Amino acid sequence: MKDKVITFAAGPTKVPTEVKETIRKEMLDFNGTGLSILETMHRSKPFVKLLETCEKNVRQVLSVPENYKILFLQGGATAQFAAVAMNLFGGTSKTADYLITGMWSVKALQEARKYGECREVCPLVPDFKDIPPESTYELNPEAAYLFYCDNETISGVEFSHPPTPPEGVPLVCDMSSNILSKPVDVSKYGVIFAGTQKNFGCSGCTVVIVREDLLDRALAYTPGVLNYAQQAKAGSMYNTPPTFTIYVANLICQWIKENGGLENMDVLSRQKSAVLYSAIDQSNGFYRLHPAQAVRSRVNVVFRLQAEDLENRWVEGAEALGLQNVRGHRTVGGLRISLYNAHTMEDAHIMAQYMLDFRQRYTAGQSSKQFMQPEC
Repeated sequence: MKDKVITFAAGPTKVPTEVKETIRKEMLDFNGTGLSILETMHRSKPFVKLLETCEKNVRQVLSVPENYKILFLQGGATAQFAAVAMNLFGGTSKTADYLITGMWSVKALQEARKYGECREVCPLVPDFKDIPPESTYELNPEAAYLFYCDNETISGVEFSHPPTPPEGVPLVCDMSSNILSKPVDVSKYGVIFAGTQKNFGCSGCTVVIVREDLLDRALAYTPGVLNYAQQAKAGSMYNTPPTFTIYVANLICQWIKENGGLENMDVLSRQKSAVLYSAIDQSNGFYRLHPAQAVRSRVNVVFRLQAEDLENRWVEGAEALGLQNVRGHRTVGGLRISLYNAHTMEDAHIMAQYMLDFRQRYTAGQSSKQFMQPEC
């Protein structure tokens, strides 16, 4: 086993060491019950108390207003691509607007079109290298909602601020990959959803934050497990909730509160990503950044080398040092370094040093080959 293994996966990914130590300590005895959290019944008093505590912590950390419900559901963000449409197309409007800035917003659009009319309302940027300016959006003032993905993990682009929908149109956001990494004005949104496998702990749960006045807009055939109103009424227990994942999510919220809150998470996120972007910018084109500078993601650094075989060698070298899960998404290839809240500044510097060392070794090797070429 290597001295230190760091996962830079897009998710599931690194969990804070303090949280893992707490999990290990409590695994055999949750809250003095004599049972593991894995064995704890979801309707038992200890778990109900945990669920209430987790909701309270999420509300505190994200400053969620009282007129919003916080739900702990299953099916991942992918299920929410359908759930959003089914829960909001039952009102007066049967159309929705979608900002397409990457593959996840594409997938959300494709799923939502099964339940109503959905419009692409911004120009498509080749290879999703940039986010179009708001002046180019063609928004419908009568839309049921405006949807966008705050951070596209595949292409590595992130909104610097939320788009502004027409008055009265709810803003819906997939915030899976950057939730809890910065302060958010929840009052600007109708619905926020996020899978928990990135900054929220481990896979298995989706946190949905929904404004109460939107709970009466579901289509009649919306399944109960995806129906926001029914889940809210049941306290996220319409079906058996993901107990262990909720337990971990609560520990994550406590860890954030103990480590400076979202303001500090944002500062660290910017500092960590800046370390890697600096290594790329100073590589004289050896590392080729995918997104435009103004929309560079703080949490997913996406780049390429000049040839795929060189990228393979880069990955092999990284893995030999214990730097794991550094390939780009399977649909696009390339390289991707994900830096979530649990990643430390040391992690970022270790990766940046490897990037520098690899470039220097390759450049030196190329120079040697050129020097050794016989003259014609």
